Amino acid sequence: MPVITTNTAANSALRYLNVNSDMEASSISKLASGSRITQASDDAAGLAVGTRVQSDVTVLQQASTNASHGSSILQAADGGAARISDILQRLKSLSAQSLSGAVTDTERTYIDAEYQQLIEEIDDIATGTRFNGQSLLDGSSAYAAGVDFLVGTDVTNDMLTVTIGSLDTTTLTVAGTDVTTAANAETAAAAIDVAIDAVSTARAELGAQMSRFDYRGQVIDTSIENLDAAQSAIMDVDVAEEQSRLSSAEVLTSASISALAHANNMSSRLLDLMR
Repeated sequence: MPVITTNTAANSALRYLNVNSDMEASSISKLASGSRITQASDDAAGLAVGTRVQSDVTVLQQASTNASHGSSILQAADGGAARISDILQRLKSLSAQSLSGAVTDTERTYIDAEYQQLIEEIDDIATGTRFNGQSLLDGSSAYAAGVDFLVGTDVTNDMLTVTIGSLDTTTLTVAGTDVTTAANAETAAAAIDVAIDAVSTARAELGAQMSRFDYRGQVIDTSIENLDAAQSAIMDVDVAEEQSRLSSAEVLTSASISALAHANNMSSRLLDLMR
């Protein structure tokens, strides 16, 4: 019934205006942020899942960097091992030259001068092959025992270990050898053969570890891509859909404002009946 003390129509119009205004504000917030969930009440479960997925993506991005670091360390070690292998080949050549009957012990002394310099160079390379200040090939760093790298989201199962053996002259059993005599040259040649095999084995192990890090890096990149897509489906706003909601909310808000204006004028129009 028409009354002037309580404007029920205005109260109802105001309530719908508040509802429609909130819908419009929510749509604007989502479109401006690009996120479907701007507050927990929008989708509590989706927010929890999306946050966990985003956390995994963040960890995987660092894991990708970790895998790259591991591969870089192994590449640095392999580079030094390759140079040591080259030196061993030269040492084998010098020992063979010393075993020639065409040279005397005097010439063997000259040959041994280069031989000893190259022996020292092996140790220098073993010490000088460094990553982040740590020597990789002389057995003095933590890599000799093995260093773990996190290459996933599980700190128990997603660990790869970098292990780099020592390649100094003592480990390679060529320390103290010389080619000053034919007998010594024969002993040195046998030791060099063992050293060449040891370096080849070490390089094979380094290569195998590098291969594993490279493949794990590819797996991580694929996982990041897939998780990003999943997180987008959960958290990102559908612009077209949200724009439709905004347009609808704008129309409803305008209608509510118009209705509220008419409702507010109703009391004054009822007073005309009393004149």
